[in-house]
Amino acid sequence: MRALVTGGAGFIGSTLVDRLLAGGHDVDVVDDLSTGALQNLADARADPDNKLTFHHLDIRNPGLGDLMERRQPEVVFHLAAQAAVKVSVEEPIRDAEINVIGSLNVLEGARRGGTRKVVYAASGGTLYGEPDELPVKESTPPRPLSPYGVSKRAVNDYLVAYRELYDIEFTALALANVYGPRQDPHGEAGVVAIWAARLVTGEPCFVNGDGSHTRDYVFVDDVVDAFARAAEKGSGLVLNVGTGIETSNLELYRTMAAAAGGPSEPAFGPPRPGDVLRSALDPGRAAIHLGWKPWTALSDGVAAVLRHVADRG
Repeated sequence: MRALVTGGAGFIGSTLVDRLLAGGHDVDVVDDLSTGALQNLADARADPDNKLTFHHLDIRNPGLGDLMERRQPEVVFHLAAQAAVKVSVEEPIRDAEINVIGSLNVLEGARRGGTRKVVYAASGGTLYGEPDELPVKESTPPRPLSPYGVSKRAVNDYLVAYRELYDIEFTALALANVYGPRQDPHGEAGVVAIWAARLVTGEPCFVNGDGSHTRDYVFVDDVVDAFARAAEKGSGLVLNVGTGIETSNLELYRTMAAAAGGPSEPAFGPPRPGDVLRSALDPGRAAIHLGWKPWTALSDGVAAVLRHVADRG
């Protein structure tokens, strides 16, 4: 198939691009390189057998529709986003411009290009707010507590509308906290990458709040497998992609410190506004509709990240 990946130079997007190319698909990548990096695609671009085309383009650019009409992607994997909760709180208009208007531009391009399906990277960690029961199921009413969560929820509603209006199928994957190699340690999101870089270089690691906040950490290779499966399955559904396991900030740090030989306790800083206290996603529906389940243990995943950071120096 011909696929188009927005945000395809990011750490999740580029890993997905590698997976699609390995499957023999033609892949167009759209990325403005504001957070992604061409280095993430270096191996894929160097292989002459790969059918890969890179387009340096912001998803808000009106030219995106022309591109998609010309390239006619069968499936669009939409991962490009402003992904930092803190930034969304400080700059909610910018967050909405990228995540809502940009996504509408992608959907309009899909309509013009005759796309049959959009697979969307939704946010499970912010979509449900502070649920009463964990791990949270997809039947839980959405209650986002940050502008970022609100913008991601709005796109879910647009996906439903475009399905009804234009017969463009969708699957929205509500992602837990994704981590893995290629994640930017200098970015706002991605505590595993940030701490890995600090542990490797001997710098102190800071926990926001008292360390009791929990997240559901899912490895990038597992997530990419869910995206690949969603190209053909799970249509019309929001599906959680997580492990269902809560890991506190302190537990995460201690797991990483043990693997890296770092200090047993982190430093502490103030909590971040807009952060939910606890989060874990029930992946049961994804098992039913995608045949998907996570397989990478947290200890194995963080060890892979630490090796990647150390190898890059």
